[in-house]
Formats: sequence, structure tokens, C-alpha cells
Amino acid sequence: MEKRALLAIVLSIGVFYLFSLLYGPQQKQAPADTATPPAVTTQNVGAAPAVSVQPVTTTAVPAAPVGKPAQEVTVETDRYTAVFSGAGASLKSLTLKDFRESNKPAAPLVTLLAQSDPTALPFATRGVGFALSGQAVYSPSAPSLKLSSGDQKQLVFTYVDTQGFVVRKTYGFEAGSYAITLDTQLVNNSAAAVVGSFQHTISSFFDPPKTDGAGESFLPFVTSSRYETYGISLYADNSLQTTVPGDVASSSKKYDKSVAWAALNDKYFLSAVMAVNNSIASVELKKSAAGFLESDITTPAFSAAPGQSVTVSHKLFVGPKDIDILKAQGSALEQSLDLGWFSALAKPMLYSLKFFYNYVGNYGIAIIIITVILKIIFFPLTHKSYKSMKDMSKLQPKMMALKEKYKNDKDAMNRAVMELYREHKVNPLGGCLPMLVQIPVFFALYKALMFSIELRHAPFYLWITDLSDKDPFYVTPILMGATMFIQQKMTPSNMDELQQKIMLSLPIIFTFMFLTFPSGLVLYWLVNNILTIGQQMYINKLVKD
Repeated sequence: MEKRALLAIVLSIGVFYLFSLLYGPQQKQAPADTATPPAVTTQNVGAAPAVSVQPVTTTAVPAAPVGKPAQEVTVETDRYTAVFSGAGASLKSLTLKDFRESNKPAAPLVTLLAQSDPTALPFATRGVGFALSGQAVYSPSAPSLKLSSGDQKQLVFTYVDTQGFVVRKTYGFEAGSYAITLDTQLVNNSAAAVVGSFQHTISSFFDPPKTDGAGESFLPFVTSSRYETYGISLYADNSLQTTVPGDVASSSKKYDKSVAWAALNDKYFLSAVMAVNNSIASVELKKSAAGFLESDITTPAFSAAPGQSVTVSHKLFVGPKDIDILKAQGSALEQSLDLGWFSALAKPMLYSLKFFYNYVGNYGIAIIIITVILKIIFFPLTHKSYKSMKDMSKLQPKMMALKEKYKNDKDAMNRAVMELYREHKVNPLGGCLPMLVQIPVFFALYKALMFSIELRHAPFYLWITDLSDKDPFYVTPILMGATMFIQQKMTPSNMDELQQKIMLSLPIIFTFMFLTFPSGLVLYWLVNNILTIGQQMYINKLVKD
């Protein structure tokens, strides 16, 4: 999908450049850091500690009976149903109540984290430097939890080790939120210090499935799936790092500089661990021995003397990549919504899309409104570009005469053509430069529409019931191609017959490529073409031959 979209954009830019080539004068021919995770005793002055060290307060600690299988605990909120396992005190799966795998009423709800390595369940905790297995069996504080509106509740998992230390993992939930707090505590009741780090793991299948339930396209190389984008992302050293499975197929990657969060992500959903007070020292991305895509999140090193406890805090997020929800989490989690090079433009457009939706209640109408606004903003540039092309068209006979006159002297021909431009005050690039100014806006809008979860399963009208999926009857792509053909015919041109045929073939190529594009993106292009035709009709009246 991405390659075909980029091809469409490249062809569009090529069309703009072609005018300057035809009318203008001829020219002469990051490795990962390997620093040691910071220890508790080396916190910067004034910085909040990543690990809290406290004296032990003696309390009765329930232990999981030896040999007993790990107990599962269900936590239900208005947003999700989560299943936790006593094995590693892990989050086995989380099912989102507001999202389905396809745009069908009976389609299964989206379930995240369910495809993890069974030997390393999501957010299972193991010890680095001390003997704590990721499969250690914890005892839960409750068999289940259910949160009503306004509720805040906790689920505590406790593990008692034979060596004399206790590990407690406390998950905190809040109704109406996708965020989950996680405090991991080690209580040292032994006679020797416990030195090391905690390591939380998230994993998923290495090769993503071809489809998420929405079905495959009739074109064999295109699928309709939230796994079009899939991998591990993290925010480290104030920049987004994205890793696809192929990047770690043969060797791992490690990041240990100012890691704010690490996450598994697909096109629309995210499962993330966020640092609280610098609580992520390093993240290692790899293909596990069992063949899963794995992210190992390690805390700063700590030392718990006998009679002391240490607590490390994190925040989890398992939910949709909605820009407002992500931003509310903090830790720059909204950076996980990768909108490309022109994100500074794409994000305002996404906010505008949501703004207009709040008033009109239809994302298709919101797309049309944004398209009209952009056309109005760029009308002066379009007018200037079209006028320049018309002026160049008028000079074409004189240019052909000069080319014939100086056909054996290219330097003299170029000088004569440039003199002709100066005499008639024509800029040979005037038809292209105004168009090129609009390219960043197009890229930004393309990203905002292509990766917006707001469009996922959002209906327009009639047969278009999902603006994130292709038009099921291919009506809008065909109309888009027809309007593009009309637009081509209305564009000033003095190309020879072969060149005209090549240009007129572009609508056919674009129609084929757009057959399986999200209908929201096709709607934008279709409306843009219609408005451009109207613009050209209007400009034709202003710019007489």
C-alpha cells in the first residue's frame, strides 16, 4: 500500500515537472549506545529517582502454593476486558470493547497482546542479576475486578522466593482510561543484598498476519489489514525509533539513552511501557529463540540491602492510536503516531478533521470541508501556475521557430529562448513552483488520512461504510480517474501527439492504483479534482488567449 501511494505521489510530481522540461530551455548535460544502565546511587542531583529504596515494613505475604498452576484474573472496565496471568504476573490479553476487527456487526473485538510468546507473556517480569524467573507463579489479590464509572482499583500479584525475597507487582486501573499503572516492588527479607534490575518483556508474532479480518483485496499483492504497519517502536533520545521485524531477524538492537517508552504497534493500536521518573534504562529489540518479535525493557540497576525494599514504577498503555488519547498519557506517547516528514502539518490537519467531525458528525463530510478550505488557500498559487502555463503556451510557436533556427547551436538557442522569456516577462518555472509548494501539504494530508484511526470503520454515505477501506464497488476510484482525465484535457499543453498520449494514460494508471486505496483518501482526491476543474473553468475566463 505504501509503495503504491508513493508511486502515485511521484507520478504527480512528475506531471508538474514535465511542464518545465517541455517549455523551459535545454540545459547541458544509529548504532546503539552501550552505556551501563544507571544505578540508584548515581542519580543526578535534582532528578527524580527511577528506583525508590525504602526500609521493609513487615507484613504477612501470601505465597503461591508450590506446583499450583498460574491463576488467571479478569479485569473489566468500560473500555476493555483484560486477562492477567499469575505466570510472571503478566497481562495475557486485552480486548477493546469499542473496536472490531472488521466493519461487520458480528466481527470479533480487537484483542491485543494475545499473540505473545507463551514462555514470555506480556509484561512478565524477570530478574537481571538475581534469580527471578519470568515464569514465576504469583498469587493475585483478587479473583477478578470490575470497574464502574469513576472507579479506581488495584490488582496486586505477590511472589515469595525461596531465597528470601518477595516481589509484588501492583497494577492500577481507572474507569474510562486505557492507561494502567504498574509498580514493581522487591522486598529483601534475606540475609544478603539483592543487586540487579527488573526486566519487563512484550512480545508478539514475528511475521504479522496478512489480514485482520477485513478480508483480502481481489489484487493478490494488496491486503486490507491493520498490520500494514507493524513492528516495535520506541522514543529514545528525543526521537522516534521504528523497527520492523526484518531489522532484527539476524541481530538485536539496543537503546539505552533517555528512553521514554517502548511499544508493540500496528497501524491503529499500541501496547506500550512508559517510563516514570526515568525508570527505563535500556530496551533490547530482537527475534527470540522461539521466533517471536520481542522487546526487553530493563530498569535501572538497584541494590536492596537486607531489610530494604525497592520499587520501580511504569505506566502501561494498551489501546487505540488516537492522537488526543495518546497525548493525554504524557511521555511523548503521541509520537508513536508516525505521520512522516511533514508531521508538523499532518497533526494540525488531523486535529482539523476531528474538529469538523464534531460539528458535522461524518468524517467524509469533514474531508470534503478540509479539501475545499485547502483549495481556497491555494487558489492564488493555482491561478498563478495556470496563467504561467497559458503564457508559455502562447510563446510555443516562437520557441519552436527559435529551436529550428538554432538547431545546430544549443547554446545560442538557449540564449535566444531566455531572451524571449525576458521580453514577454514569462517564468518557465512559474507553472511548477506554485504546485511544488503544495506538495508538503499533500504528503501531510495523505498521512493524516491514511493512518487516522478516526477513519477506521467510519461510514460516509450509501455504499461507503468504511472510509479506511477500499470502495467496495470501485465507484469513487473510477470517478477519480474520469475527473483526472477531464482535468488533463483542460490543462494548457503544446506537447506532441506521443507526449499527449503518455499524459492521458496517467488517469488510467492512477485509477488502477486507487482501486484499493482507503475510500477516504480517494474521496479527497476526487473532490480535489472536481474543484480543480471548476478552478480551471473560472481561470479560463480570466486568462484569455
